Amino acid sequence: MSTPSRQSIRDAQKRLQGVIHQTPLATSQSLADLAGYDLRFKPENLQVTGSFKIRGAFNKVSEVAAAGARGVVTASSGNHGQAVAWAARHFGLAAQIVVPTSAPAVKIKAAEAFGATVEMCGTRSSERLERAHQLAEELGYVFVPPYDDPAIMSGQGTIGLEILEEWPQVDTVLVPIGGGGLISGISTAIKETRPDVRVIGVEPEGAAKAFTSRKQGHRVELPGTDSIADGLITLSLGHLTHSVIETYVDDIVTVTDAEIREAFWLLFSRLKYVVEPSGAATTAWALAAGRKPLAGHRVVAVLSGGNCDPDTVRSL
Repeated sequence: MSTPSRQSIRDAQKRLQGVIHQTPLATSQSLADLAGYDLRFKPENLQVTGSFKIRGAFNKVSEVAAAGARGVVTASSGNHGQAVAWAARHFGLAAQIVVPTSAPAVKIKAAEAFGATVEMCGTRSSERLERAHQLAEELGYVFVPPYDDPAIMSGQGTIGLEILEEWPQVDTVLVPIGGGGLISGISTAIKETRPDVRVIGVEPEGAAKAFTSRKQGHRVELPGTDSIADGLITLSLGHLTHSVIETYVDDIVTVTDAEIREAFWLLFSRLKYVVEPSGAATTAWALAAGRKPLAGHRVVAVLSGGNCDPDTVRSL
């Protein structure tokens, strides 16, 4: 299997049952009024380990555990690492996590609390991926990709199934884009079940790899990225995720860091949610001026995570 399918996502949903939370859609009349349409939120900031990443990580680690792995290694900006650490502990496996030197302390401490060994390596995703592969070979562990893997994408796709099951009337879903695993899974689940529902990807202006790739007609690797949304600043999409995005995602849009900051504050003050900047990107686009094309629509904004360092919360 090279890409996820509705069946692989349904299989993942069965594995995750009783392990993770089925996060209920949240509403805020004041935010819906600001948006000008029926806007609801999928709060994965309330998920086990504080982000959607546990869905894909658990699905993948369950697969490698069944195959007899002794341990797992991954590279992560933080949330995926926590999720892999949690899943590894669940299956009794050792876990080694490689994070950037800029990773928030709260994410590092959480991974360590779940029993993982954490190593810092550089600031670029290519650096930590190379180191993670090296560690996997040295230790004889299995590498767990952060996003470019069918089992990872299938796990993330369970969010799409949940949205359709809870709100059958939905017609637009907004999803943040980092490496593309989340939107690949969600868009597959939605388009292979309800092709009439629009899927829109959101990324920061300072890390617009999917937006640029679509504009140029091929997968692009950016020379650098810069945004407060630390989980969305990968330099490129994965090879698999790029293919799925081009097949199923209707539109890709960008937001500014200023818009993300405003969305963080509104989610905090109106919904009482702490949502990390990466997770607030969809709300930023939903609430920014000029979204009249969505007037009359029924929209879900996926809030991908809530693992904010206290210093980040104060600065926002």
